[in-house]
Amino acid sequence: MGAGRAVTVFGAYGHTGRFVVAELRRRGFVPVLSGRDEVKLKALAASHPGLEVRPASVDDPESLDRALAGAEAVVNSAGPFATTAAPVIEAALRAGIPYVDVAAEIEANADTFTHFADRARAAGAVVVPAMAFFGGLGDLLATAAMGDWTAADEAHVAYALSDWQPTDGTRAAGTVSRQRRGGARVVYRNGRLDHRNDEVTILQWPFPEPLGSRAVIGEFTMADVVTIPSHLSIPDVRTHMTAEAARGVTAPDTPTPTAVDEHGRSAQTFLVDVVVRSGGSERRAVARGQDIYAITAPLAVEAVHRILTGQTRTVGVVSAGEVFDAADFLRALSSHLSVELSR
Repeated sequence: MGAGRAVTVFGAYGHTGRFVVAELRRRGFVPVLSGRDEVKLKALAASHPGLEVRPASVDDPESLDRALAGAEAVVNSAGPFATTAAPVIEAALRAGIPYVDVAAEIEANADTFTHFADRARAAGAVVVPAMAFFGGLGDLLATAAMGDWTAADEAHVAYALSDWQPTDGTRAAGTVSRQRRGGARVVYRNGRLDHRNDEVTILQWPFPEPLGSRAVIGEFTMADVVTIPSHLSIPDVRTHMTAEAARGVTAPDTPTPTAVDEHGRSAQTFLVDVVVRSGGSERRAVARGQDIYAITAPLAVEAVHRILTGQTRTVGVVSAGEVFDAADFLRALSSHLSVELSR
């Protein structure tokens, strides 16, 4: 467990940040509450007596240094990550502590790999972007499904969400991503990210029973197209989203998530179906759970725990499947996730 170790949570008062704070406390860590809005930080601290509040802004490096002082790791849960990731990573490198974020933004995650890979490796630092439902979970599942394969022809990550009520942060991040790509959509084909302006396609995806065949938006691209090929030799990575969920997240009037239990989770359920193919062979990994935002917290906190206890395979900017034992990591989340592997 955390054994009283301090972990700074930047963006602690956000929807996902609150889940991260609660999970850190449950695991025995001591969260340090940080972010730019001091009023919101103090309001959050009122429900977590004894936790320290350290306001900080990405425009003020000294404030970030104060926020990370004495902490053993930092979890960045404040989007848009196009704005926050680089300054917080810089602060983590100055402090000599590991960095984990929950970014779902494709471009922000690609930037982290591009701009910090050499520096993080040279410093012996661990920087894990996209340690979340999108990006991290799909990568862990794909890595576990690969098993002893050293390469595959293609990987598909199909998401079946019962519904998708986006947070304000999700909407803001989506706006930034669309602006950065000029309204085009991004795909990962032939070993590289590419921008396309053609229409998306509707496919029928054969989800495991009892869900069965469902209509999905083909290549509704998520952060898995950055994390999976960052370390797995797969030239074609595609992600798909059930049509109902895609409509929910893009509709302007969809409400934000509503808590239905004592943990603050919404009623949303999810199934993630990962298929890797090589030649005529196919391997599969399936995960089921509740609330895509809530599940991000145990993913991020388990990552922090493993980094701080030396359960890592390498250093630098690394995805979940590269730096951790993917199958073991997924087993550690058994109280949050149901996972099935078929090879």
